[in-house]
Amino acid sequence: QDASSGFRLRGPRAAGTVTQWPCLLAAAATWDEALVARMAAAIGREFRGKGANVLLGPGVNVHRSARGGRNFEYLSGEDPYLGARLAGAYVEAVQSEGVMAVVKHFAFNEQETHRYGESSDVDDRIAWELYYPPFQAAIRAGASAVMCAYNRVNGTAACENGDLLMRDLRARLGFRGFVMSDWGATPSDRAVARGLDMEMPEAAWFTDHKLETAPADAVSDAAVRILTSVYRLRLDARPGCVLPCKTELMSQQSSEKHKELAFEVAASSVVLLQNRGVLPFDPATVRTIAILGAAAAAQDVEDMWAGSPYSGGGSGHVYRPHEETP
Repeated sequence: QDASSGFRLRGPRAAGTVTQWPCLLAAAATWDEALVARMAAAIGREFRGKGANVLLGPGVNVHRSARGGRNFEYLSGEDPYLGARLAGAYVEAVQSEGVMAVVKHFAFNEQETHRYGESSDVDDRIAWELYYPPFQAAIRAGASAVMCAYNRVNGTAACENGDLLMRDLRARLGFRGFVMSDWGATPSDRAVARGLDMEMPEAAWFTDHKLETAPADAVSDAAVRILTSVYRLRLDARPGCVLPCKTELMSQQSSEKHKELAFEVAASSVVLLQNRGVLPFDPATVRTIAILGAAAAAQDVEDMWAGSPYSGGGSGHVYRPHEETP
């Protein structure tokens, strides 16, 4: 279930039953591992309460362009070292609550423009110095899964790129979990032999018929990696809810304690670059403060694709009918 900044609701009846947490970029701006871990653990508890056992996050891609459409979802910001410190803390905290972390998007998914066809051409030095460190830290923290990206990497689709998934991710980074595709990102049935273990959201290429012609050891290895991750978190014994999970999905998982924590993260994310004697305001002389821009009076919306200044848009959007800001 989506996503890194909280449980994405489906349907208006459940509105207000989860916490709308600050986005991961805001969490990164706190520069506080312990605070990020507290937030991640609380998110994990809300996921478990909703019956979920897999969290599609954290997103840890390092920003390449300030105009990247999903920058707000990524915990690394522009700094691979910061991303590495925070990614490990987030993964450990979420998984301590019995919820799998799916680290995404591997790899070099730093833009939304033409994301289905563009090729991110990256040499080894740039990959290892700038873009891999947050993934490496998440793997060392025991991440259960990694999500491969829509884009191509050096000309080959990320989700069937053997150099990316078999050489870099497994052999060099030491990843022992399973690789899940982004939604609809599986390019062909050849992907199973090149490092992809699970096609999402449904089998278009990984059908029984098509996998009959795939190398048997590749199919077996994929199944073993998925099941090993399930057993490692004991999801076989504590799977969550029984589909369609109506009771759990309607349950109230937010709390005053979680709201206070979300407020603390949001307030801590505000970074003061320079103060020329203006702050703190003197209430004896400052009576009104102007808040300018479209976000000043913006309302949150349920439509994930419309988005909002409070929780972004797309799969990472968490709707909250009543907003509270620092």
